[in-house]
This record gives sequence, structure tokens and C-alpha cells, in this order.
Amino acid sequence: MAPEYAMHGQFSVKSDVFSFGVLILEIISGQKNTSFFLSEHVDNLNSYAWRHWENGTILGLIDPTLKEYYSTSEMRRCIHIGLLCIQEDVAKRPTMATVVHMLNRDSVQIPLPSTPAFFVNRVQSINNSTADSINEVSMTGLYPR
Repeated sequence: MAPEYAMHGQFSVKSDVFSFGVLILEIISGQKNTSFFLSEHVDNLNSYAWRHWENGTILGLIDPTLKEYYSTSEMRRCIHIGLLCIQEDVAKRPTMATVVHMLNRDSVQIPLPSTPAFFVNRVQSINNSTADSINEVSMTGLYPR
């Protein structure tokens, strides 16, 4: 769900672009954004993809089961476009027409993405002794079913 819709109830055609970007990253990584958990240093798929982008290890985002079935340049382009689609600033997200144009043409210059929406820049330690509730009255454990 696009951040402007989740936080303020504002919906636009760029909200669909955000969802498309998340979908691209889910397909490439083999992970769902809603149940993402690969490291204690990231909280969601957007953060995970952005850290790979910043560290220059973007191919580390790719699902290992796809290893022999993809072109490296095409995968880089898809991840790049996915990151453009999930930018926090609505005005910086491309339109779907632009996304289709970028996906179909190798020679198109693709702008660099900025920090995605819901990027979490913190290190979080998750273990059984850590309380997730600030008021210490109730405790919520974050464990998958």
C-alpha cells in the first residue's frame, strides 16, 4: 500500500505505481513484503532492497532459485525500476507509461532512485527477552506462524 494512502488516505495513479514496484521486488526476491524477515537489520522488503542498492550488491536481492534463468542486465534494470516506483516522494515516482517504456527499451536513461517509502534506518535486536511494547504493560511478540 502506498504510504500517502496508508497515512493520509490520499490515492492517485502513483499509488498503483508504488504497488507495482513492490510487486517487482517481491517477484525478484521471492519474498513477500507483508511477511518479510531475512535479517535483524531490516524491517521490510523495501529496506532490504535499498540496502543492497546502496551497498552495490543489488544482485544479492535475487531469489537463488532463479540463478540460471535470468539476464543480469535485465534483472538490474527491473530492480532499478522497482526502486524508482517505491520512492516516498510521489512526484519522483514514474508513471506506468514511463515504467513500460523503461522496461521495453535498453537504451533509455533511467534516473537514480532516492530513498524508498518505509525505509527503516535502524538496527533492531529481536530476541525472546526484548519487549516490543514501550509501556511494558502489554507485550507483543513478532513471530511468524
